[in-house]
Amino acid sequence: MVRRAAALLLVTVLGACTTVGPNYHVPDKAVVKAPEAQGAFLSASAGTTAQALPDRWWALYDDPKLDALIEQALNANTDLRVAQANLERSLALLGERNASREIQGGVDAETTQSQRSAEAELQHVQPPRRELYNIGLAVSYDFDLFGGLKRGIEAAHADSEAAEAARDLVRVNVAAEVARAYADICNSGHQMDVLGHAIAVQNKGVRLTRLTIQHGRTAPYELDRRQALLEGTSARLPRLVARQRNALFRLTALLGQVPAQADTSLLQCHAPLAIRQAIPVGDGQALLQRRPDIRIAERRLAATTARIGVATAALYPDITFGATTGSTGALTDFLSPLTNRFGFGPGISWTLNRHAARARIEATQAQSRADLASFDGTVIKALREVETALDSYEAGLVQQQRLEQAQADAARLLQRTAQLRRGGRIAVFPALDAERDALAAEQAAAEGQAAVNDDQISLFLALGGGWATPK
Repeated sequence: MVRRAAALLLVTVLGACTTVGPNYHVPDKAVVKAPEAQGAFLSASAGTTAQALPDRWWALYDDPKLDALIEQALNANTDLRVAQANLERSLALLGERNASREIQGGVDAETTQSQRSAEAELQHVQPPRRELYNIGLAVSYDFDLFGGLKRGIEAAHADSEAAEAARDLVRVNVAAEVARAYADICNSGHQMDVLGHAIAVQNKGVRLTRLTIQHGRTAPYELDRRQALLEGTSARLPRLVARQRNALFRLTALLGQVPAQADTSLLQCHAPLAIRQAIPVGDGQALLQRRPDIRIAERRLAATTARIGVATAALYPDITFGATTGSTGALTDFLSPLTNRFGFGPGISWTLNRHAARARIEATQAQSRADLASFDGTVIKALREVETALDSYEAGLVQQQRLEQAQADAARLLQRTAQLRRGGRIAVFPALDAERDALAAEQAAAEGQAAVNDDQISLFLALGGGWATPK
């Protein structure tokens, strides 16, 4: 009768099993679902297009060397190796969590020799030694009636997806920083070429000034003026050299190498990176689906929501079914009917301290509200970064257009001045000044191009592209 009642109780409880805690979905009030967050960008311009951003955005530069450097960094970067290891650790923990839903079991075996104290037995004769053994097998299964284990697995799964997104975020940053370092190398080389030409022109002016002073055709102070201009221009060269070398060392570190392994042949790059088309940026909806930091924030919210269920399950009984079998006794009676044993039946554990359990639920609910706020903040930050990057890029394009126009105007003036000089209609110094002005305009355009490259890479970084692995 007792057995039937216990079986009936067990069947009834099993039939009533449920999963406590909220089922996760992205909250309707989350910023990510706002229509204003998913439309076209406000700062889109003639330099961009609403077409989808390609996964390998750096291919837009059409530079095979840059392609190879980024692929090398994605295979060897130390930060990326750390992120990959963290992902693998998270997946292993998920496997451990999944195993909690399986039948648990254990085996133990031991043998001992024992002898009681004679005086403890109130004897003066040495008691005999006994050889004892114990061997057993125990198995159990947790019915997880209220979903505590299930919610724990859901939380671990969300954690592993957050770790995967964190790995992708590192890929985004590595790709962007490799492109930035390579662009700095090439732009510095280009600026050094222009500066070297300017120094040569000003040296020529200094030599001609000395010659005209010797013939009494120029005042001596003119030499000081031109010498000062030469020194001021030459003073810029060491900084450019250092900037180029420092960019090379940054790039080398991104490739997972020490400075002594730097590929100095990269210093031969003197042509700025160039994109011959409008940059595809997509829209807000694509951005919110692509940015890894947004996925990290959303998965953390999902994990915390699942942990509310884990905490809530502690309010209810935990019912397991277990069975044991084994043999314990004297070694001389090994596995005899006198030593064999077995047992089976359900087990119930129930924490009676409700206040502690409810406090954990409240703490987890508060954490979920904090995670939702963090999720919203990440979305807002992503949209703000793209809008500001678009504004900066548009301003850079306008500035560069005007700098290139100024360079073209100075080049035309130089050409006309050279014609007048060949015809003997003006002196040599006005021609040299026109050449110096043309070089100054070229220097400004070179610096502007470097700024445009930096704005482009900042825009690509804000768009969150470059993490998808080739299929």
